[in-house]
Amino acid sequence: MAVEITRRDMSPGELRETAARSRDAHAARRMLALALVLEGHSREDSAQICGMDRQTLRDWVHRYNAEGIDGLKSHTSPGRAPALTDAQMAALKALVIAGPDPAEHRVVRWRCSDLQVEVARRFAVEVHESTIGKWLRKLRLTRLQPRPCHPKKGAEEEETFKNTSPVC
Repeated sequence: MAVEITRRDMSPGELRETAARSRDAHAARRMLALALVLEGHSREDSAQICGMDRQTLRDWVHRYNAEGIDGLKSHTSPGRAPALTDAQMAALKALVIAGPDPAEHRVVRWRCSDLQVEVARRFAVEVHESTIGKWLRKLRLTRLQPRPCHPKKGAEEEETFKNTSPVC
């Protein structure tokens, strides 16, 4: 039994015009196949002319009947869920900006490998070191860090070690 197009809000000519204006080539091909079916061509011929299988055209007819022209558009998958939530990313940014505590973290500046260990400890998420670098770029932070200052540094000692020779 043939599948019937029950939605009649667009004529075959209007479907062809919409297909010509569409930037989605796959959706345009689907619209042209539906236009052929509405003009009276068989589902098999319409599918073959538009480069698809008869059953595939049947699926697109069902989607068109249910959702209209928007049902013919290509959908992209949402992708993999992020490893850290927005709140965890904010906590990571605050951690990086605050810097490490030498007594607790046993480092004087964050490296990606140190942050990798800290992320695993705090959030129970195992990621590669390069992922940490990508997250830092996403957070608009740089991996380059200034050299750390010695905690017992004094201003007067620093002045004695400065170059005091006259400038030529």
